[in-house]
Amino acid sequence: MVYLVYMSNLIGIGAIVIISWGALLTYFRFVTLEIKRLRGRKTYREKIVLRHQFGSYLLLGLEFLIAADAILTITYPSLEEIAILASIVVIRTVISFFLDKEMAYSENRKCEDES
Repeated sequence: MVYLVYMSNLIGIGAIVIISWGALLTYFRFVTLEIKRLRGRKTYREKIVLRHQFGSYLLLGLEFLIAADAILTITYPSLEEIAILASIVVIRTVISFFLDKEMAYSENRKCEDES
C-alpha cells in the first residue's frame, strides 16, 4: 500500500509539472503577443488559440490529478478522499464542457469569418 501512496504522489507531482509548464509557456507567449499588439498588430485570434492551448494543459493536469486521487482513494478509502476525488471530477468536467463549448464557438466564428 505504501507504493500506491508514492505512485499517487508522483502522479500528482506530474500534474503540477504539466500545469506549471503550460502556465509558463502561456505566460511567455502572452507577453510576446502583447509586445506585438503594442506594435500595432492585431492579436485577438492568437490569444484565443493561446487560451485553448493553456486550457488543454489545465485539462491534462487535472486528469493526472484525478488519477492520483483515484489511486489514493483506493489506498485509503475515507469519506474525505472520496469527496476530494468527486470535487476534482466535477471541476474537470465543468472546465472541459465549457472549454469544448468555447472551442466549438470559436471554430464556428472562424468559419463564418472566412465565408
